[in-house]
Amino acid sequence: MLYRTWRNLIPLCLLAALCLASREPAPEYKTIPSASIDELTPALPDSSFGTGRDWMRAHGDNSSSGYSTLNQINRENVKRLTLAWTWHSGDLDRKDITAGLETSPVVADGVLFGATVGDAFVALNAATGGEIWRFKPEGQPAVRGLVYWPGDSDRGPRLFFSAGDWLYALDAKTGQAVQEFGTHGRVAARSTVAPAIYRNIILIPCWNVLSAFDLLSGKALWQFNLIAESSPGLKWGANCWGGMALDDARGIAYVSTGSPHPNFLGADHPGDDLYSDSVIAIKAETGERLWHFQEVRHDVWDWDISAPPNLVTITRDGRKFDAVAQVTKLGNTLVLDRVTGKPLFPFRLRRAPVSDLPGEKLAEWQPDPELPEPFVRRVFSPDQITNLSPAAHAYVAKEIGNARFGWFLPIDDKKPTIWYSSLGGAEWTGASFDPVNERLFVNANDFPTWVKAKQISAPADVQSGDGAKLYEQHCAACHGADRKGIAGPSLLPLIGRQNMTNIIRIVERGFRSMPPVRIPEKEIAALMDFLKAPAKPAGNAWEAIWLGRVVDQNGYPGVKPPWGTLNAINLNSGRIEWKVPLGEYEELTKAGVPATGTENFAATITTAGGLVICAGTPDRKIRAFNSGSGAKLWEFKLPYAAYAQPATYEIAGKQYVVIAATGGGKLASAAGDTWIAFSLPDIR
Repeated sequence: MLYRTWRNLIPLCLLAALCLASREPAPEYKTIPSASIDELTPALPDSSFGTGRDWMRAHGDNSSSGYSTLNQINRENVKRLTLAWTWHSGDLDRKDITAGLETSPVVADGVLFGATVGDAFVALNAATGGEIWRFKPEGQPAVRGLVYWPGDSDRGPRLFFSAGDWLYALDAKTGQAVQEFGTHGRVAARSTVAPAIYRNIILIPCWNVLSAFDLLSGKALWQFNLIAESSPGLKWGANCWGGMALDDARGIAYVSTGSPHPNFLGADHPGDDLYSDSVIAIKAETGERLWHFQEVRHDVWDWDISAPPNLVTITRDGRKFDAVAQVTKLGNTLVLDRVTGKPLFPFRLRRAPVSDLPGEKLAEWQPDPELPEPFVRRVFSPDQITNLSPAAHAYVAKEIGNARFGWFLPIDDKKPTIWYSSLGGAEWTGASFDPVNERLFVNANDFPTWVKAKQISAPADVQSGDGAKLYEQHCAACHGADRKGIAGPSLLPLIGRQNMTNIIRIVERGFRSMPPVRIPEKEIAALMDFLKAPAKPAGNAWEAIWLGRVVDQNGYPGVKPPWGTLNAINLNSGRIEWKVPLGEYEELTKAGVPATGTENFAATITTAGGLVICAGTPDRKIRAFNSGSGAKLWEFKLPYAAYAQPATYEIAGKQYVVIAATGGGKLASAAGDTWIAFSLPDIR
């Protein structure tokens, strides 16, 4: 009897064992292998970086290198830099809390071209700061960049930049619109970033598309839709708002894309959401996609790839190879072959958590690369709570005592979730590249933010009132009837990201690519009531509430420093060669606290003189660092903070460094209208 019982049980045990084996969890990691040495693309003999005496495009050149071959200002003499000239645009509206420039100018043939805080475009004598001409476009010009075209045998030089809903072409000599380009000097192309020029084509990333126009006539040539057909429900989000680069020799454009919208919720756009959070290589002549590489899949953390790609050359086994490097908000540096898109370092993926929100299905795998080394912290944990003082530590520990945290942990409706960070590491400001030493320099933010989910309540009466009608008339075309964004960003959640005073100013004056909206003052309150109200329940009926930065009782970041850093990444080894704090809170420094670094928004430039130069910190300083060691060699306190990339150029044998110091921006610094240039005093 016992024998028969065991004999009957054996098949059942085997079946159970097989079932258990089939349910075993997948491995924690899997890896996309790196390209072999034979698969890498050899560097072209004419591959070059640097702008020489001029600065022809935002981020320096089409490769977005931020590099200059000038070396008159160098490690030995940079401490002698002094003011060369100061210029005020004179068009600042002190009530405009959105004021502040975020881009470098271009400089060519002794003339500086750039934007003003009053939404004008100007030409200045780059040696003296004297104004030559001024042009007023429709909208905010050159939000994050412009490009200079030197002309040809039949035509003079031109400037191309976006403003509002338009791409403009100006005569660089006169400041007048080029009438043969589009309609009276402009074509419809809404963008925030710098265009790039390839032969007779001008390329510009617009909302959700990369567009190409004939350089001379403005005729539309092709468009590449950045929203993939494989992303059902995704209406807005795979947009390029950080920048692009262009391989002049190969005719390949590289764009980086943002996260899906709405931020933090993904049930309405299932799948991996291609081509969001990606680097995409596109043939400049035809718009054909050559390859793409996605970092974050189904992003519900607002971890856009917001910086422009950098075209780089690296060395392997004594040979030079061409690649594209992409810094990200996660603190990763993607290094990809320029022609194939294959990674140059093994790209590790990790099994990701699941979501508890109804209807939300997260991606199965998420990036967790080992090399290049991340330049910010990846995961928050309680041992990182600030040690600035016992009181600060206790305050933050109590504030976040009910919070959730973990690698790629999504939001939840029960507790807020903490992560690093939708405001860092690398932002739209991006990185610069030293082609001699093959180092990438990137400034980064390193502090957490937190978000929670909330179930949407029943529709409020305002959903069908005057405010709703105003929204439908003026806003829905860009932000969507559901406020989740189409050609403009999601407005859910709105409160918490902006206060109502700021929102009213943005509506009245416009902001970046958004033009002003003319609504009678007596009706603006109804629109604001509508924007504050919860959205009508639809689908999963959840909204995300962004709680902002995790801070202590005095407003300092709630984690141990550094809170902002400047990093040098060796692209051959993937190792961080040096890291230094960027920025300081002067009151803490005076109290004996070592430099903590601060939140920062401005790109670096690097030069053949062995320098890395950047601003971007609310302490209003521009600084120069030794590119080999990270040692600070020079600093200057500006009249206003500078959230723009510097530029460097040469006139009559003298090298200059110039920057827009206009404050404002994301950090809401005091606003100004100043451009400042520096040079060595003993150079004639």
